[in-house]
Amino acid sequence: MGLRPGISARHAFLCVALLMSISSATLEGQDPPRSSAAIDASVFSDWTPPVSLCDQSASGCSPRSIAVRDYKLNPQSSGGASQDDWVHAWLRSVDETRASQPHFVSPIVTTHVMLVQQYRYDMSWQQDPTGGTVTSNYGASRGVEIIPTTRLEVGIFPPPYLVHQSNVTDGFGDFSCQVKLRAFSATEGKGDYFVGFFLGGSLPTGTAPNGLEHAVLSPTFGAAKGLGPWDFQSTIGANLPVSGTNVLGRTIIFNTAVDYRIKGKIWPMLEQNSTFWSGGTMDGMKEVFLTPGLVLGTVQIGERLHLGVGGGVQIAATRFHQFNHRWILSVRFPF
Repeated sequence: MGLRPGISARHAFLCVALLMSISSATLEGQDPPRSSAAIDASVFSDWTPPVSLCDQSASGCSPRSIAVRDYKLNPQSSGGASQDDWVHAWLRSVDETRASQPHFVSPIVTTHVMLVQQYRYDMSWQQDPTGGTVTSNYGASRGVEIIPTTRLEVGIFPPPYLVHQSNVTDGFGDFSCQVKLRAFSATEGKGDYFVGFFLGGSLPTGTAPNGLEHAVLSPTFGAAKGLGPWDFQSTIGANLPVSGTNVLGRTIIFNTAVDYRIKGKIWPMLEQNSTFWSGGTMDGMKEVFLTPGLVLGTVQIGERLHLGVGGGVQIAATRFHQFNHRWILSVRFPF
């Protein structure tokens, strides 16, 4: 197709991208974005790559190159400030990362397999095995997750605060952190999968029974696959104490989450959460939980800031279990 004199190919691409973004926003009942910055902030959080647009490009564009092109075509924000500083460069890198992987929602318990950038705060209330005493957990070892480069995510999780309805002393738990490495991924329409390796750990900042009193390393392998409206995320890893193995033992953690997407805003899901002990005082023991849950959102509350809310309950599926009916409330702020 020929272009009118005075209109370059890159301007044509920009117009197509703007029209597709406005159409998508209108179909979802949102107000059309007013600037390219708003487009990138809203689209990449729950974005399905415009495969048809890439197929029409003579240069063989990708969703990531479309994002970069949009930024280059509009290097000035609506307020006239330059977007060439390190903050905007970093945010562009975040958007490129989101455009290079599937767009699955974070599960309730299972570690989110994809690279994510958000602040997350969880709370939980669980009963002891007899169904009596309740322990409240504020923070639940969740926190801020940042994407510093296109293949890495760094998570910093402050110590949770535990409150017991018994004679046990209330207090803070352990500080923890995690690094994710994206090995392979493909977005929707290009394979819809993710494979990564994670390394987490905790430091003994809390005292028993609120903390483990020993440092622990947690290597994990994660994979995800989308099949139509169904999303599957699975992780398998280990908790390896740096000291105190004779007490804590070593554990294998296996989690799988399956969710169903409803208009990209409603995510009913079911998870299985399994733990197997080797060594320590619980050698040979295992516990399995089934966790039905629901996640709503995200909705845009700022130029880049979004809000999502989820909840679920862990139900013991094995005779041995350290707790039962753990109710979880999760609030997420992707940005």
